[in-house]
Amino acid sequence: MKASHTRGAVSVRFDDPGLVSHAGLVAVMRLAEDAGLSDLAGELVRLGGPVGANAGAKISTIVAGMAAGADSISDLDLVRHGGMAGLFTGIRAPSTVGTFLRWFSMGHVAQLEKLSARLLARLAELTPLLAGADRLGLLDLDSKISQVYGRGKDGAAFGYTGVLGLNTLAATLTTAAGRPVIVATRLRGGNADTRRAVSSLARRALGTARAASATGPLLARGDSGFYVGELITMLAELVKFSV
Repeated sequence: MKASHTRGAVSVRFDDPGLVSHAGLVAVMRLAEDAGLSDLAGELVRLGGPVGANAGAKISTIVAGMAAGADSISDLDLVRHGGMAGLFTGIRAPSTVGTFLRWFSMGHVAQLEKLSARLLARLAELTPLLAGADRLGLLDLDSKISQVYGRGKDGAAFGYTGVLGLNTLAATLTTAAGRPVIVATRLRGGNADTRRAVSSLARRALGTARAASATGPLLARGDSGFYVGELITMLAELVKFSV
């Protein structure tokens, strides 16, 4: 089978104001609204100055864009195409959102971590997101270095991988009836030691898991790099630890 037109004669555009390319966002953003995403963002995310204004609308725009497949700031424009403005209000332009995101420092990221934890607890009340967590949950701890470009990025440094990057800690919770859910994150400088802040992250992850209805036994798992006395002692008091 071959196309019947030459490449130069084919033109594809999406400019009909009555069409919606991502109608599924209606259900996604209604759930986000019911869980209080915008209100929580306005309460917890405070950057200061005009850049930080209307944090709820800006973060909701980012969430909607990511849910629809956006993986860059410019891609967020997809939530303004066609009839999207007829389905949602308060959509912010990519340039506005980009200025907002670039204002974040390492300290401000902690506000997003708190927002995520509070939102997860509310989602667990509204949906079977963590079904089976009252019987058994698996808490996994891991770290990842993500390469960044530009020495002006806050926290960017050369770590053990030899690339300029940021070092992220993440904890996920999995149940027999569901997929892994991120319950805690921690952004660190690119040259951070593997063990740095893992104990406090694990403690936060456990608190978030319990707040999200994970009332059953929790089995914590981690890489050998996390095999440190402080973490093991803390976990031994709360969960069964496996390495």
